[in-house]
Amino acid sequence: MTVTKTQAPVSVDEAKQAAGAEPVGPARSERLSALVQQHGALAVLVVVSLVATFSFDSFATGDNVSNMATSSAFLAIVALGMTFVIITGGIDLSVGSLFALGGVLAAWGSQHGTLVALLLPLVVCGAVGVVNGLLVARSRLAPFIVTLAAMLGARGLMLAITDEGANTYLIGKSSFLAELGQGTTLGLGNPVWIMLALFVAGAVVLRRTRFGQHVYAVGGNEDAAALMGAPVARTKILVYTLSGVLAGLAGALNAAWLASGVTILGNGMELEAISAVVIGGTLLTGGLGYVSGSLVGVLLLKVIQNVINQIGSLDSSYQQVVSGAFLAVVVVAQTWLGRRRQLM
Repeated sequence: MTVTKTQAPVSVDEAKQAAGAEPVGPARSERLSALVQQHGALAVLVVVSLVATFSFDSFATGDNVSNMATSSAFLAIVALGMTFVIITGGIDLSVGSLFALGGVLAAWGSQHGTLVALLLPLVVCGAVGVVNGLLVARSRLAPFIVTLAAMLGARGLMLAITDEGANTYLIGKSSFLAELGQGTTLGLGNPVWIMLALFVAGAVVLRRTRFGQHVYAVGGNEDAAALMGAPVARTKILVYTLSGVLAGLAGALNAAWLASGVTILGNGMELEAISAVVIGGTLLTGGLGYVSGSLVGVLLLKVIQNVINQIGSLDSSYQQVVSGAFLAVVVVAQTWLGRRRQLM
């Protein structure tokens, strides 16, 4: 007697798995996790902005948006350099002091012409970045310690130039440097356009060049990158140099905007830059990051700060509380998403 067995209907997912294809469920979950990690901050920014627009009449006005964009530009330029550093698995605590040093050098150099005012902070702050990179890459010292020492050194140099802050160098309002910082084009400040151009260039470099591939490779697995022939030491030196140059440029533009080299600026900016980069989806462990995400992170921090100012009854310190809490949530979410993707 012949017994025929009836087979249960085979689903499309099961058929793909039987054919050797990847499981559909985990693949979708992985894509969703990556999407949340990359664009989660943008979604939060849109929601917060919409709520603020309907809650405060002055939030979405042209003047307020222009002021937020200009004040965000300086932090965004610093965060751009920090993005490259963190993707390699490093950290740069010197950018706040380099920002202040760059502003003072630009204001001092404006006495000798615009070219000196722009080049001097780039050269000096870039040189500090080179030293940071050499110590991290060649001497294999911890980036935290190296850049912490650079932070203290740059702040000391800035105080020495200004006689412990007693001298404040001014920038002539009729100079080209002042126009570069205070002028507007199509309703937006010139620093905003400079920042946007730098971010476009940064995105192209990170995604479309061999150097960008090396940055990701070094952050993902330094030993594997070395075995593949990637110039690990040179890549680290270049990213720290880039971070120093951009911090100096941001300081110079800020000095041009204020028409003076203010010595008290830059305190805590390194933490703001790190927060913006991490909120934007870049992993602190390295190997994964987005230039566009860092810009979104900066805008989100500035929007939160502006909303708190709009409320009026809250002290400005609440902005730091909210930013810190939000950063903690993002880091926890990144850790959870990373572990989930590894298990898939």
